[in-house]
Amino acid sequence: MFSYWEQKNFFSYDLIVIGSGFTGLSTAINYKKKHPKASILILEKGVFPTGASTKNAGFACFGSLTEILDDFWNMNPKEVTTLVGRRYKGLQQIRKTFGDSVLRYQHSHGFELLEEENLAAVDQIWEVNKMLKKIFKKDVFSLVKKPEKFGFSSRVKTVVENHFEGELDPGAYLGALWAKASKLGVRILTGVSVVEIQKDAGIVLAENTGKNKVFEFKAEKVAVCTNAFSKKLWPESELEPGRGLVLLSKPLADKIPWRGSFHMDKGYVYFREIDGRLLLGGARNKDFEKEKTLEFETNPKIKSHLESLAKEVIFPGKAIEWEMEWTGIMAFGPKKIPLIQPIGEKTAAAVRLGGMGVAIGWQVGKELSQLLSKM
Repeated sequence: MFSYWEQKNFFSYDLIVIGSGFTGLSTAINYKKKHPKASILILEKGVFPTGASTKNAGFACFGSLTEILDDFWNMNPKEVTTLVGRRYKGLQQIRKTFGDSVLRYQHSHGFELLEEENLAAVDQIWEVNKMLKKIFKKDVFSLVKKPEKFGFSSRVKTVVENHFEGELDPGAYLGALWAKASKLGVRILTGVSVVEIQKDAGIVLAENTGKNKVFEFKAEKVAVCTNAFSKKLWPESELEPGRGLVLLSKPLADKIPWRGSFHMDKGYVYFREIDGRLLLGGARNKDFEKEKTLEFETNPKIKSHLESLAKEVIFPGKAIEWEMEWTGIMAFGPKKIPLIQPIGEKTAAAVRLGGMGVAIGWQVGKELSQLLSKM
């Protein structure tokens, strides 16, 4: 039961954005900048963004060498180059917009550990650098001259360095987006689960999380920014969820002999140091089918694999004590190119960020806001 004042002031807007992650907030902020008088509401079913915006590893990355090479199986060279450029441009934009100190960004470079089965990638470094030259003007990848300095096990045959990657704090990034949205007058309601959109009418049906009473919001335009969770609202979309596990160790006794964002196994495994701890995640490729889920649970098979990598490859012979674990859920499809398109007369969506929401969420939201302005 809502009061007269609630019904009068809080249920009708110029734009309703569903999803308060990086893309949703970017959409609202950029639309508000172009339309200062527009009333905008963001609806979020969780206390924090539900998918992966604040559940990722904090990599400011655009693709490791073997990940880029692997993309050629599903995309042509122009598509791969465009995607890498888009990711890099996105990272540059958020650094320029919010500042490195606010994002807690560190330009510590990226590194990829190559084991025997991936060594062939070394022979293609020159070709990939040439392909990416138009974007970066310099070589992106090079071999580390003394890979033994990292202290990894002998399973690691060589290490490839990426000179344009870094690290940031996803929570700090979200806080910066919150501050900017708040300053512009964008409203955010959490604990509200959207159950249906009438895409041509601009009607959004929602309920309090955990309750069954449905209530109705109205908007001139609606933006769907719920990524992997969009299937319920847009059933015909080509979306497939992909869960990612992250482990965080207790503070390590010994000083870590390396710094940077590290990748393994075509980018599926990643790790970094944070506050004297090891953050290690990914490996969904070890059980693809079970990781195509919207459930926030831990897959024992993947957890065991990551724990083995920690003590056998990253810190050989050392016992690692784990303090925390969590999962985030991303969205994928036949290609890693984001979907930004109208899905009704008054509704448009921006989803399928391919596990690169940090890099492209801001730019994708900006593009969606431009599309909404034309509708």
